[in-house]
Amino acid sequence: MTDHINNTTTTNGHIQDKLVQDSITNNQSITAQVKARQNTAASINNNDFTHVEDLPIGTPQGQQTTMPNANAENQTQNSRVNSAAQTSTQTTKQTLFNQRDDINNPHTPDTDGHEETHFGYKTVNKAEKQARVADVFTSVAKKYDIMNDLMSFGIHRLWKRYAISLSGVRAGQHVLDIAGGTGDLAKVFSREVGRNGKVVLSDINAAMLEVGRERLINAGCNNVEFVLANAETLAPFDDNSFDLLTISFGLRNVTDKDAALKSMYRVLKPGGRLLILEFSKPVFEPLSKAYDLYSFTALPMMGKLVANDSESYKYLAESIRMHPDQQTLKQMMEQAGFENCDYHNLTAGIVAVHRGFKA
Repeated sequence: MTDHINNTTTTNGHIQDKLVQDSITNNQSITAQVKARQNTAASINNNDFTHVEDLPIGTPQGQQTTMPNANAENQTQNSRVNSAAQTSTQTTKQTLFNQRDDINNPHTPDTDGHEETHFGYKTVNKAEKQARVADVFTSVAKKYDIMNDLMSFGIHRLWKRYAISLSGVRAGQHVLDIAGGTGDLAKVFSREVGRNGKVVLSDINAAMLEVGRERLINAGCNNVEFVLANAETLAPFDDNSFDLLTISFGLRNVTDKDAALKSMYRVLKPGGRLLILEFSKPVFEPLSKAYDLYSFTALPMMGKLVANDSESYKYLAESIRMHPDQQTLKQMMEQAGFENCDYHNLTAGIVAVHRGFKA
């Protein structure tokens, strides 16, 4: 009886050992498969636009951008050696992409000398402003959407919805969203123009454009292009290319607003419209005083707590005060060539939507 029990125990022990060994072998097989899939996924992801330097800046509306990527660290040493002669020749024709300034700066000491402009309440050389603005938006890019909701108590979404209602956008049209940042407007336009239409989300700031690119790709917007572009020149785009241009809370950061408006007029098709959504001048004096108190105390404090950057939000508050008022901006649009210009005050003039048409 005892021998039978011992034999049974031995047999059970062999079965358990076999099960354990089979489990180990199976786990090893599964682990190998997982590693193989991870390697394949990593290979695929390496081909995706996951870095700023990989952003497509190539062929909006069929015209090649003339600003090559200057992030040479991503090239191999052999590539550098083999292309040295060609690069040397090209630099006489092209200005390399300056990551700090984000895009070619039309204002240099050679073109503007020591001419000054405002950076918030500060006075700086024109040639310096673009880099300073770039620093601000590179700093706040990751927290931009959160801060917008906090600063405006979510009302910015209503402002943008109203601007979209004035756009007249239709299926099949081409839309350029300038200084589009995280893509709030471009996302809606992508749906409205449909698969036969096209939306270009452009921004001068690579960090902001990367946030918008990730957001819209994750949302399935497959009819959107992402282009680094300077609003003052809109150099990558052909004349008469777009049915609609929008710029939302970006014009006040442009160094030369008159030049930007002329470029917008150039790339619009005849009959196309421009929409500018921007902070403006409150028309109710008691509200204006309360708004100033809020802007210069609460905004920097929120910037410090949420984005760890109070100075950038102090600049943003100052830049609003330095922006032209409603009537002045309307006159600037008319001087750039736009017709039937008007504006609509929102929240008692804290924000205004300006609209103009190309004849």
